[in-house]
Amino acid sequence: MELSTVWFILIAVLWIGYFTLEGFDFGVGMLLPWLARDDRERRIMINTIGPVWDGNEVWVLTAGGATFAAFPEWYATLFSGFYLPLLLILLALIVRGLAFEYRHQRPEAAWHSWWDRAIIVGSYVPAVLWGVAFANIVRGVPIDETKDFTGTIFTLLNPFGLLGGLVTLLLFLTHGAMFLALKTDGHIRHRARALAVNLGLATALAAVVFLVWAQAETGNAGSAVLFVLAALALVGGVLMARAGREGWAFLGTFATIALAVAGLFVGLFPDVMPSTTDAAYSLTTSNASATDYTLKVMTIVAAIFTPIVLGYQAWTYWVFRKRIAEHHIPDAELEAVG
Repeated sequence: MELSTVWFILIAVLWIGYFTLEGFDFGVGMLLPWLARDDRERRIMINTIGPVWDGNEVWVLTAGGATFAAFPEWYATLFSGFYLPLLLILLALIVRGLAFEYRHQRPEAAWHSWWDRAIIVGSYVPAVLWGVAFANIVRGVPIDETKDFTGTIFTLLNPFGLLGGLVTLLLFLTHGAMFLALKTDGHIRHRARALAVNLGLATALAAVVFLVWAQAETGNAGSAVLFVLAALALVGGVLMARAGREGWAFLGTFATIALAVAGLFVGLFPDVMPSTTDAAYSLTTSNASATDYTLKVMTIVAAIFTPIVLGYQAWTYWVFRKRIAEHHIPDAELEAVG
């Protein structure tokens, strides 16, 4: 197997890791105004992702860095053509990160309220725009013979791209609700589980339409199998949530996202960014990759440090594996807020 193919696979794995892990972070943030009834419950929701959200974001940083080093032509075309949506995503992630860090620094209710809004907006924006971006990568965008993107922001706002944004929005909402049902106890746990079941039905419908469309656009036999498995995992997750099996329910949405993203990359290969102008102008794993020497050095570094990073993150989840309930939020802090 060529090293360019190896790195295409590794980048796909990084995006799978990002969407499966950061996906429930986005979901929790977006559900903040819908599930929490008071500041105690908002604290519970935020605390479920407090120890892990910044580690989950590292996946996208690594994916971007790996793309820059392994496929510089892909990186250049992608980040120039998708500049505005990627900038909005970056700003949203910055604002959301600030909100997590600053929300608890002052006791006033108004202070908390403004930072809560930052968490909500900072979760909704990436949840939608990542779907729009990836749908357009799969479908293809206008690229000329010099590997330059020749469209505009409105080129990306096509029906397939907008449907992709809706699907990621619904998937992350459902994933977040499943995570909250798994990580909390009491009233919020039951509300999250009920919402996960209801959201799952709408998510399944939108996801099936999108995946069938994606299969028709660029799919192959491998992507078809993965898309079918993704749909089955989502249905299974909803059924498990209905039965109160929250661990299996969360695993269902986790597998759904992983399989769907894997299917998109399988359908995309060997292209990394198809051109709708002329297929001959498409960026592929061959014409967009770095030199063999660069890929060799990257492979050695990845082989050494990837197991260390995965081990550390797994340990973090193990340490913070227990449920969070109302009695974990000190009354003194809530009285200060009032």
